[in-house]
Amino acid sequence: MSNEKKATPLGGRVWLSALFFGLVGQIAWVVENMYFATLSQDIFAASGRHDLSYIVTTLMVIFSALTATATTIWAGSLCDRVGRRRPFVAYGYLAWGVTILLFALLPMRAESSMLAAVAAALVVLDCLMTFAGSTANDAAFNAWVADNTDPTNRGKLNAILSTLPVLVVVLVFLLIGPLYSAKNESNASFFITLGIIPMAAGLLALLFFRDAPTIERNATPAKDTFYGFRPAVIRKNPMMYVCLAGAALVGISQQTFFSYLINFVVTTLGFGDGFVIPMAVIIPGAAIFTGLMGVLYDRFGRFHFYLPLLGTAIIGILSFYCLQFTEGVLFSLLLFGGGVLMMGSLLSLTGALTAAFQDYIPAGYTGRFQGVRMCFTVLIPMIVGPIISLCIGLDAMGINGESFTPPYAIFLAAAIVALPAVIPLLLLRKREK
Repeated sequence: MSNEKKATPLGGRVWLSALFFGLVGQIAWVVENMYFATLSQDIFAASGRHDLSYIVTTLMVIFSALTATATTIWAGSLCDRVGRRRPFVAYGYLAWGVTILLFALLPMRAESSMLAAVAAALVVLDCLMTFAGSTANDAAFNAWVADNTDPTNRGKLNAILSTLPVLVVVLVFLLIGPLYSAKNESNASFFITLGIIPMAAGLLALLFFRDAPTIERNATPAKDTFYGFRPAVIRKNPMMYVCLAGAALVGISQQTFFSYLINFVVTTLGFGDGFVIPMAVIIPGAAIFTGLMGVLYDRFGRFHFYLPLLGTAIIGILSFYCLQFTEGVLFSLLLFGGGVLMMGSLLSLTGALTAAFQDYIPAGYTGRFQGVRMCFTVLIPMIVGPIISLCIGLDAMGINGESFTPPYAIFLAAAIVALPAVIPLLLLRKREK
């Protein structure tokens, strides 16, 4: 007997909307997750305070995660009560673009008397940007994806959506990245260009984005905003929280190194401006890997792939730690091959767990549970992961800020953090099998 499953067709409009608005959303999030962190690190490194490169990056990540989670809880509940996603996506993207434009005002070097003000501005602007982005993307768009899919097809769509962040990194690096440099007096042109993109997408959403015809309006009181955090709800939907526990551990592992990835390749590995070369190989490779996994999920069942993907991700992460002990051909093999395995497995596993989470959401509560998802996939990982890398980074450089070189040890820590994810993945595999 064949184990293959017949997937429900999604239709051209759903695919086009998912890919376009998902892509634009990830352009903004890649800027937030990588370039805002890189901007912070570059400003304080150029200003002679390398220790602040770690500290302010960590504060930005933590406060952004808190803002994203609180926003998604509120906006997800609101769009359930309203019974619409479209206005939240459209106007959220417009506001998202405006907040990115504000980063054009920041200088690349600050006097000692201005360092505190620059640090505060970075954190506040990042939170404003996150409020708009989480309303549009984390709450409304993710609920829209769940509205338009079912268990037979959401594995493929979520896997493909999970590849968009890495594809966007390549697009941003190649098309817009040359506008950004740590040596510039100002990187206004970079942030202005990027800000225009979500603004244009917001205008297009007003014209072309459509809510699912089967969307269920759940006009319950505002007190149900925290519905997904109630003990009774957790007891009633245990597997949903098992999915999220696995996603949290995978997310912590990724966030331990992700904010420092560009500067790790540039500074620690010594690629300098040539960092685009490994990124241009690793990222498309990871995207192909993840896309293939998405097809296999819906055909054979996601539960077959949970544990192999976790093992592959840990091997890939450890390959980056081992780069310090290698050179020549072996160095290139670990860098490119290990990078594809690391990013491809992490993204594939994240997509699989997101699809599994959506399978368990009760009808009519899709938006409301997006805040719960954010707690596990954003808030916890983006607090715990950066704190781990902060401690490792400060220990490696010395508390007085003598140099800024992201250490290899952050990858060893990331691999260790990922190991306990085997427990929720085993439980999930047993249930789905």
